[in-house]
Amino acid sequence: MKWYSRVRPSDEGAGFLREYHRYTFRRIGFITVSLVILFVLLGLSISIVERDIGFFDAYGIFFDHLLGNATYEYHSDLWWDDSIIWNTRLPRAVLAIVAGMGLAVCGATMQSIMKNPLADSYTTGISSAASLGAILAIVLGLSISSSVGQYGIVLNAFVFGMIPAVVIMAISRLGNTSPATLILAGTAISYFFSSLSTLILTTSSEEDLASAYTWQVSSLSGTIWTDIPLVLMIVIAGTIVLQLSANKLNLLTLGDESAKSLGLNASGFRMVCLCLISLIAATIISFTGIIGFLGLVVPHIARLIIGSDNRFVIPASMVLGALMLLAADLVGKSISVDEIPVGVVMSFVGAPIFLYLILRQKREVW
Repeated sequence: MKWYSRVRPSDEGAGFLREYHRYTFRRIGFITVSLVILFVLLGLSISIVERDIGFFDAYGIFFDHLLGNATYEYHSDLWWDDSIIWNTRLPRAVLAIVAGMGLAVCGATMQSIMKNPLADSYTTGISSAASLGAILAIVLGLSISSSVGQYGIVLNAFVFGMIPAVVIMAISRLGNTSPATLILAGTAISYFFSSLSTLILTTSSEEDLASAYTWQVSSLSGTIWTDIPLVLMIVIAGTIVLQLSANKLNLLTLGDESAKSLGLNASGFRMVCLCLISLIAATIISFTGIIGFLGLVVPHIARLIIGSDNRFVIPASMVLGALMLLAADLVGKSISVDEIPVGVVMSFVGAPIFLYLILRQKREVW
């Protein structure tokens, strides 16, 4: 019995270590598999629809152009293929990837700081408020600043997107406010800003209405390379900051009192996260329109597979979000002659998935 009591702790420690390595391998494996699928979907996205280009041919043209070897005869078939891939299909695919990454990271972070699986930039009203800001700039020309050109829409969307964030923070400070109450408050704010957007659209001209409608249904058609840099910069910078703060996000999930006892200013850190989420979501929305369910569904799937550690949830959500939005855009382009906007496809796919996840939710991930 003495020999058993000496050995047992080390056996348990070895078992825990094996379990930890197995769990880590599963997390890394999930992210790796998602990256491979994303790579395949990117090839499909730039190879099919309209002028069919073979999958491997598309990647060949892509790498030739990237390496400066695209010396095709002017107006030849290869010249046209190269032009279509680089000037039409690739910018659209890149925007889908970047927007999917950003929205998924926003959802994962929002759910962590609010300790609520129903939280994301859409359900908390940030998306609707940012949408109102963008509509004011597009339809009425009312921008916070006219000196920043096309980025006035982004600035408008960010400023308006901060309003629900500030309101939710104020409500959370009232005391004894449950996460469900915050979500209900965010839903009420979302309906309020959506009604204001609808009111503006009902009084706008046909041209402005058509422009705003195309933007509202989240179509990625017409994306050009000049649309990419700002979104890419904001999403990458925000994601890096949130990833570096993953341990603090883990502390927040323990509760504000526990986080404070461990040296974290919970309310201040939460406000910083809300500002970052608002900036990322507003930037994406100003270029793509509102895309629902992505920020809700993707972090759920990631947590169910790899657990709730934000050090892994954030990168996993980022890759899976890019994969899902690119897949939704590919479906929208493929199943109909008249293109189905990516926001519509995402809602059709996201709603039943989210309902299933709610019904089969594993409470231990929270």
